[in-house]
Amino acid sequence: MSSIRRPSLRQRDSSRISLAPSSRSLETGEGRERPDDLEEIEAIKRYEDFTTIDWVQDAARAQTQRRIAKRRSKGFWGGQGATRGWRRKFWDSYEAGQAWIVVSLIGACIGLNAAFLNIITEWLSDIKRGRCSTGFYLNENFCCWGAEQGCAEWKPWSNIWPFNYIMYFLFSISFAWTSAFLVKSYAPYAAGSGISEIKCIIAGFVMKGFLGSWTLLIKSVGLPLAIASGLSVGKEGPSVHYAVCTGNVISRFFDKYKRSAAKTRELLCACAAAGVAVAFGSPIGGVLFSLEEMSSNFPMKTMWRSFFCALVATAVLAVMNPFRTGQLVMFQVRYDRDWHFFEIIFFIILGIFGGLYGEFVIKWNLRAQAFRKRYLGKFAVSEATILAGLTALVCYYNRFLMIDMTESMEELFHECEVGKPLHGLCDPKKRWGMVFTLLMATVIRIFFVIISYGCKVPAGIFVPSMAIGASFGRMVGILVQALQEANPQSAFFSSCQPDVPCITPGTYAFLGAAAALSGIMHITVSVVVIMFEVTGALTYILPTMIVVGTTKIISDHFSKGGIADRMITFNGFPFIDTKESHSYNVPVSAVMNSKPVALPATGMSLQDLQNLLDTTAFRGFPIVSSRNDNHIMGYIGRTELRYGIDRAQRGGRDVPPETKCYFTPPPIHSHSRQPSDFSRRSENGDILDFSHLIDPTPITTHPRLPLETAMEIFTKLGPRVILVELHGNLRGILTVKDCLVYQHHIETRGKDMAQVREDGEREREGMEKVWKALCSIGDWVKSKIGRGERSSWHSSERPGYPQPAIALELDSVRR
Repeated sequence: MSSIRRPSLRQRDSSRISLAPSSRSLETGEGRERPDDLEEIEAIKRYEDFTTIDWVQDAARAQTQRRIAKRRSKGFWGGQGATRGWRRKFWDSYEAGQAWIVVSLIGACIGLNAAFLNIITEWLSDIKRGRCSTGFYLNENFCCWGAEQGCAEWKPWSNIWPFNYIMYFLFSISFAWTSAFLVKSYAPYAAGSGISEIKCIIAGFVMKGFLGSWTLLIKSVGLPLAIASGLSVGKEGPSVHYAVCTGNVISRFFDKYKRSAAKTRELLCACAAAGVAVAFGSPIGGVLFSLEEMSSNFPMKTMWRSFFCALVATAVLAVMNPFRTGQLVMFQVRYDRDWHFFEIIFFIILGIFGGLYGEFVIKWNLRAQAFRKRYLGKFAVSEATILAGLTALVCYYNRFLMIDMTESMEELFHECEVGKPLHGLCDPKKRWGMVFTLLMATVIRIFFVIISYGCKVPAGIFVPSMAIGASFGRMVGILVQALQEANPQSAFFSSCQPDVPCITPGTYAFLGAAAALSGIMHITVSVVVIMFEVTGALTYILPTMIVVGTTKIISDHFSKGGIADRMITFNGFPFIDTKESHSYNVPVSAVMNSKPVALPATGMSLQDLQNLLDTTAFRGFPIVSSRNDNHIMGYIGRTELRYGIDRAQRGGRDVPPETKCYFTPPPIHSHSRQPSDFSRRSENGDILDFSHLIDPTPITTHPRLPLETAMEIFTKLGPRVILVELHGNLRGILTVKDCLVYQHHIETRGKDMAQVREDGEREREGMEKVWKALCSIGDWVKSKIGRGERSSWHSSERPGYPQPAIALELDSVRR
């Protein structure tokens, strides 16, 4: 780190004090602090959309705000004796405990929301198949509470099965249509899982509205509808999103978090942990998930607050008791039999399946996402509705596909001796039919997960993956059980005791779910802990670790990063993965922008600055001594520069375009302050002084600094840009995007680019064929219902799907 430098005192005027823009004390040359400028810039800025937060500036800004607040409170604390004493103690106590108060409030709200969503989701899922005669608001479990198998109070819609089939189909498509319509009309950011975007937001990427109140509302309303529609999507990823939205909305009411991105980041990490905690009923697993997957900066203070927030959220959920079983999740079970060492072979098979499943689904889902962006941008509601209808038509006759995925896992996880009706799972006479049913459930669910995850409804992939792993694992468990019963005297099964069940197929479902979840997300420790907390299967610690470890080995062999990381790359978000080790063996001079747009400290006119802002989209500009001298004087952000110009022209004041602008104290013999506080009068006429808006101490580094070290600076310190200097002279500028572009170049350098282009062209041709086939089907359907005209979505007339706004912004804004 010795190569990281700050400009020396000779590079700037040491007679003045100035901090980084929007984080300085705003002290003028006369030593007078101006907090109004700080607050006004913050009100204008509030972190520009699709930009990255400069964490160095944010830390300095937080110190300045604390100092300003302390000065403003002097009047209140100005009393003497006991009055001043109790006021001070009360305020200090509130300040010290404010974080825990906010975390408790947020955790309680997350727990309440999760409880209501669980209740609503269960009711909507059951209403597709029938109704409760004693109360329409009761789902099947509550309606038949205490009954062994079914009850007279729960009635299907009709005794005629085709009518029930139609009702199931109609409810499914209506739920999907409603969810997609709400998302498209009111909160587009509520679509999908949200984990990829939240990872980038916690790292410092700004997406206005993604964590807003409308997103929270629509996510909470649309999620039960999407799950109940039967789409192969889950609620666990969206649970993280609505939990983080809850934390962000509540924190806006507290100035401590409203004005500090660093404090807000701590809170969002805690909310992510609480979201996983209420989704799985796993508070410790939620904290570990936030540590392993969500945050690149997880200090001890953040871990404690995450633990406390998850604890409060799960405690509230337990008090609400949405399933009326005393359990936080539906599929909580207890395994009372030990495993055998010969089963390790089959555990490894489950781990291999998890790794292969994750890679297969990620690969083809990304292709489905590309097809969706290219062709289906204007048909989001129709797409979700058609997918739900197709899922309902195909899945109605498979027990494990028709019911809710959580309910399906509850059955698959259970032992056969618990006295619970499991619809043939434990019947030896139906064993081979059940194997076929589970195999078909696994294959069909994989297909629907690939095409459904990413459609414009609140959708996660945790539970669908676990359901796939559970069905495959139960199938393997049944086969192993059949093998052991067919060869009880084999030496391979010698550890089995006579007259005692040797194989527990439910444990294979449990391990298969863990393998699939680890394979799709590329997480390990948190998966193990979540599965323990979900099932209480403490005797299966070693098998679970073997399965997850095998999955990790297989997953890492094919690629780096789970589906959340791959979606970040797919969408072009500026995110450096701290879990990966980089070795490029090149200096920053090979990656930096060697021709940055720099501003001279003196000599530029107001017209020059306005033209520069109008013709460029850079987020900031280095300040150098002059046009002919590249000595670094500081750095100014685009927002601060625009604010300075607007402030100088405030009140209709006419500032001539040729007015000179200074970014360092100008040579003034006599001056008088104007009301704008930016304008001065000198011997040569009016000038504009922006000196107190610049950051005089930007992070700088030597051109020979290894690129790996520069990436560490971005991830650990969090600056927006790094200035590259040699002997104090500006040589270039480095941003996160520069590092990511070079990283992508290195990853593709060893490939045959002609082959890559050929593969891309082949993939586009395949997409075109699929689109033409879909258009043909659409034309046929329209002709059958009396609308024979050629569809407007035909391939030759299809609307070009534009790049996402985020990608456009990242392409046009380099700094």
